[in-house]
Amino acid sequence: MTGTSGAVRVVLLEDDAPLRERFVGILSAWGGGELVAACATLEQALTALDQHPVDLLMADLNLPDGHGIEAIRRLRQRHPDADAMVISVLADDETVLAAIEAGAVGYLLKDADSIELVEAIEELRAGRSPISSSIARILVRRMNKPAEDPAGPALTPREMEILRGIAKGFTYTELAEWLNMSRQTVPVHIKNIYRKLAANNRSEAVYEASKRGLLRL
Repeated sequence: MTGTSGAVRVVLLEDDAPLRERFVGILSAWGGGELVAACATLEQALTALDQHPVDLLMADLNLPDGHGIEAIRRLRQRHPDADAMVISVLADDETVLAAIEAGAVGYLLKDADSIELVEAIEELRAGRSPISSSIARILVRRMNKPAEDPAGPALTPREMEILRGIAKGFTYTELAEWLNMSRQTVPVHIKNIYRKLAANNRSEAVYEASKRGLLRL
């Protein structure tokens, strides 16, 4: 759910002052967003997430008083329907996977320009997962590793089809059209997939499925 004006309510977390001001300018010029708070520290971001309704958290990770992943976890607790997008210079495997496991559904490197940033936000709010190409390579490498833990409840053939659609970034409507099924039944199948994979969102479901050898992207 967004604000009464329909604008996406955004909390920005970025400790670098010039870069933070650049992002503030981009968000202020974007008619689809409403900047709730521009935070320089993890503490400020946690306070903003506790005090304001939020639709989107845009978070840096390497902060002077902690790690941006903590803000993503707080977002999941306080605003489970909101989205988290990482904007960071950090692109090592462990950091990327930890951010996604915490609940990030988008991951951009800081070289994104204003057009790319706004497009990424709009894609994310449409149910897709915008990620930089180098981040995508990290995920593909990890998904192509042999499964470490194949145990767990088996997915039905229909659930496997939906899982593949989730991995491609399809929205509920696109999944329904692709599989020739009712739009209303898609969330039911996705809920079952999340339960069987012990996942809380799309990114976690794809990651868990790749670890179990269910997906080869």
